[in-house]
Amino acid sequence: MQARPILKALLATAVVAGLVIQSLLYAQGALVVAVPQPTTDTGIPLAAANAAAVTTPSAPNAWGGPRSGNEATLSDRVVNYQIEATLDPVKHTVSGQQKLTWRNRSDQPVRSVYLHLYLNAFQNANSTFHSEIRRSGRGFRSGVETKDGDWGYIELRSVQQNGAKVDWSFVQPDGGPETDQTVVRLDLPQAVAAGASTTLDIAFFDQLPRVVARTGYFETFHLVAQWFPKIGVLELAGERGATAPRWNVHEFHMESEFYADFGSYDVKLTVPKAFTVGATGQRQGAPVEKDGMLTHHYKQDDVHDFAWTADSRSATPLTGTWTFPGSPEVEIKVLFPPEYASNAAPAMKATKDALNFYSKTLGPYPYKTVTVVIPPHNAGEAGGMEYPTFFTADGIPDLQPDTLGAFGLDFVTIHEFGHGYFYGILANNEFEEPMLDEGLNQFWNTRMTRAEQRDIHVAKPWMQRLGLNPVWEFSQAQRLATPLSFPADALGANAMDRLQSIGPVYTRTALAMLDLEKEIGKEALERGFKEYYRLWKFRHPSIADLRETLAEATGQRKAVERVFAQQVYAVSKVDDSIDSLSSEEVLPQPGSHASKGKRILLGNEAVEKQADEIREKWEKAHPDAKEGSGPFPYHTVVVVKRKGAAVPQTLLMRFADGSSETVKFEGEERWRRFEWTRNSEAVSATLDPEGKHLLDINKLDDSQTLKADRRAQRRWSFDLAALAQTLYTLIATL
Repeated sequence: MQARPILKALLATAVVAGLVIQSLLYAQGALVVAVPQPTTDTGIPLAAANAAAVTTPSAPNAWGGPRSGNEATLSDRVVNYQIEATLDPVKHTVSGQQKLTWRNRSDQPVRSVYLHLYLNAFQNANSTFHSEIRRSGRGFRSGVETKDGDWGYIELRSVQQNGAKVDWSFVQPDGGPETDQTVVRLDLPQAVAAGASTTLDIAFFDQLPRVVARTGYFETFHLVAQWFPKIGVLELAGERGATAPRWNVHEFHMESEFYADFGSYDVKLTVPKAFTVGATGQRQGAPVEKDGMLTHHYKQDDVHDFAWTADSRSATPLTGTWTFPGSPEVEIKVLFPPEYASNAAPAMKATKDALNFYSKTLGPYPYKTVTVVIPPHNAGEAGGMEYPTFFTADGIPDLQPDTLGAFGLDFVTIHEFGHGYFYGILANNEFEEPMLDEGLNQFWNTRMTRAEQRDIHVAKPWMQRLGLNPVWEFSQAQRLATPLSFPADALGANAMDRLQSIGPVYTRTALAMLDLEKEIGKEALERGFKEYYRLWKFRHPSIADLRETLAEATGQRKAVERVFAQQVYAVSKVDDSIDSLSSEEVLPQPGSHASKGKRILLGNEAVEKQADEIREKWEKAHPDAKEGSGPFPYHTVVVVKRKGAAVPQTLLMRFADGSSETVKFEGEERWRRFEWTRNSEAVSATLDPEGKHLLDINKLDDSQTLKADRRAQRRWSFDLAALAQTLYTLIATL
């Protein structure tokens, strides 16, 4: 989803004294929508409105089978778009002509096809998108309110098939309000035979909204996205859980994004001469001028969407190139407004770094361009969004290195580029399985920040000048933005039916996958994801396909299936803790004892005297003995409690003589007692000593010391005192 709520959550506010980042994730609110089973009279059913995580792996030949690299094209191209569009930057409209050629992959004739008209989500408050916002009681991302005159829409002016008029009607596949017009059914004069193709000639008109949700205008800036009539996906048996052909064409929901077939785009964009243009794909030659307008020609094959931007205020773009074995030379372009000139070079660097990391750890980048757009001030709703070879970042005023803002720009750039792999090349269905895009991308972003130590600097520049510059590792910060004690939604739930909104898809997926990586090892995990990319690029995988690929390629099926069962297909909290720790000397005990044929009765006083004498004698013989050692062995008992999902757990015991011992706590037991008798007193007991379980509710109860350790308390007290003293000194000098 747009990058984003989780980044806003992690970077919005830093309270230095407590190192607390305020969460600005979507407010948690229940949203219940009745979603009847969709019906159709076209002979081919629609995907269910509540479709979510697929459990059955796709057939080996799904989507044409794995791409070996020896094929004539990167993807099995299903669609071809030829579009000519003209922007009116004063009225903020786009007039378009489109030739849409679509191939029927099924073995039966198709009499009706479905198109997305995404812009109609913004035409009035009765769309599915706005109805869900209203019911949830919260806004989209930053909560920008749509005012009079800010609405946007798309109109079909005409649709023809081979010169014959095509009739159409609006439908609501997900049971949304009848007033929603984001999906239209075209009833074709001529059925498309099995394996055949048809071409539709479409005239359309866009009124862009004031930038609201991934698209629109602000003053001279235009982000033109979700802007053309776009055909739905006809899935076949054996693809993403389908058992027979079905149309997958969901309405535009508040928290869903875009799923489409791969194909080719040939797009001509006509704009006033003063406007700088950036778009998906490669520009074809120099723009052609006519009547004070320039026509920019772009082409891109093997993608499933196209977006562009135009702005008369853009500064001269920053350009660069990147090369890597297995990839073509990539031209990188950063478009930015003058007020964010300081953002251009950092965005360029982050893009190149992301190209390196993703190419090394997943697979080569297959395209020849990357275009980065930094929206102007007051157009933040256009920021943090991905399209093939084209994405928008965030604008940070007065950007300075090693600050919260610098991390923000860095992370959003990496995040949106990363979508080019998960949303773009792997091309999953984000409405039904958002984990595969937002979740896995967030996980890979986190891997990159950890590997390259791109940590969060939470202090502002004036604080750094005072010597206050705390740094936070990103995966730890994500725990604050993740529901741990009451995770309501399985990671495999769809984007619509979520009690806690879309935010946990980002952070909880990242934490769950980090936990899996720590369990099975970095090399195994990366091997599994490289195979996932190799097998499923350009093929629309499902969650079941991810599960099976990881299980096979890592050789760790048990661990993979456990994580998917607990966190993906269901939802389970993780909550292991040290319940108690004791370590006591094994002393002589009172009572009747047989010794040398006689029975001796020892009372409590006699036993204590005997113990004291033995201890005194031992201490004289061992004047340099460490605390916690003595003449008597120590019996140590630790009780571990499990109040959540069973995860493979390690308990580390440390003893006073410097020795340690680890034991495993596995299985379904709710508690277990561990005991040792050793010649040394216990010092501490620690669960998860390697920090493998980031989903654990409370890491503070993972350890206990036998004696109170107040070092952390003293450290925080001293740090706070130092901060206060510094501030008082500053005030006194003003």
